[in-house]
Amino acid sequence: MEFLDVPIFDDDIYKLVVRFAINLVFLYLVVGISYWLHQQNHRQVFNLLVMNVVVFFICFTLKKLDLGLGMALGLFAIFAIIRYRTAAIDVKDMTYLFVVIGLAVINALSGKQTSYLELLLTNTVIFGATYFLERRMAEPRKVKAPKLASYEVVYDNIDLLHPGREDELIAELKLRTGIKAVRVNVKQVDLQKSNALIVLKYRGAGNGVA
Repeated sequence: MEFLDVPIFDDDIYKLVVRFAINLVFLYLVVGISYWLHQQNHRQVFNLLVMNVVVFFICFTLKKLDLGLGMALGLFAIFAIIRYRTAAIDVKDMTYLFVVIGLAVINALSGKQTSYLELLLTNTVIFGATYFLERRMAEPRKVKAPKLASYEVVYDNIDLLHPGREDELIAELKLRTGIKAVRVNVKQVDLQKSNALIVLKYRGAGNGVA
């Protein structure tokens, strides 16, 4: 049955549903598990999902034109051009973008020569590679250094403010104030009064003002 020389129903709808379901399952595994657990970039997740879905339907729709490999390579070339005309993104994000586009192309363009078992195996290998490498090569989380408290004092022995005498300065300040400073910053020097306003940086809570 046709309408304006276009069939209303085609058996390819079943292939579309099955292949799109396979594509969505492995898209979720790659983006939802491999990428999200390690990157957690909301904006890039949106880009990956939309890019995969759009490329899948483009490839499947144009598949009947028998463009084959040339069409797939052309799509990659188009997205490469778009990439170079936009703001730079992280290399790993770009790699994941390539992966989801690859999944879409594979699942949409595979024909009768490719069994569903081969298709599932191919998708599984792609997901397994990204997940394994992400786990094995993930950068260790940086431990955030505790924030230093600060305390301002007016100091009268400006001779100890000279370069190379920091250890002596810290030791004397500890005797006078009871604070073991980690770092001392000179904020203001008054040569007429022979004193200086300095900021003590130390670990722990304090009432000073930076």
